[in-house]
Amino acid sequence: MLYALLGDLHSNIEDTKAVLAHIQQTAEEATIIGLGDLYECTVSKKKAQTMSGLSLEKAAIVENEFEELLTFPSIRGNQEERITQVTGIQRFKALPESIEIDGAILMHGHQFKWNVNWQPTFPPFHQPLLFFGHSHESGLYHQQKKLPIRIRYGQPIAIQEKQYGVNVGSVIDHREWCLYDSKKRTVTFMCVPPTINVTE
Repeated sequence: MLYALLGDLHSNIEDTKAVLAHIQQTAEEATIIGLGDLYECTVSKKKAQTMSGLSLEKAAIVENEFEELLTFPSIRGNQEERITQVTGIQRFKALPESIEIDGAILMHGHQFKWNVNWQPTFPPFHQPLLFFGHSHESGLYHQQKKLPIRIRYGQPIAIQEKQYGVNVGSVIDHREWCLYDSKKRTVTFMCVPPTINVTE
């Protein structure tokens, strides 16, 4: 089965439109799943510790045009959790912390420990693959280390019988996503080319 995995949208309409159009053009049959941080919380992590009872409009960038693009299931990220914290609104609590698909588990990544160089330490997981985001930096990991490979967008990477972490990159700013073929056991890093036509 084909999965189009995307995360870190941060309420960006144009980048989200471009990625969804790219998925439609290159992997129309893929099941789309979000990896969290769909929305942008406008309250900083520090200020959120002392704030509560805010309206959704004051706590996040929420536009109808953006929400109409969110037609796919998603897990929650730290942005959704912070919005919930400062508003008390329950709508994002319905988003799961993780989702399991064929041969893989999906998490946002804010649950991991991150060092000063933004490299993660993964929690134990039983699936062969762990897809995540959070750092806005795509990459392939094995045994807690980022592999020194050059990512070539659109070229499938055959996954061996080992455990890997896969950072799918970010929709915002980079327009990246990841195509996962659970039958062929391949991971393909994808990036919207500059010339893509975004359907209005």
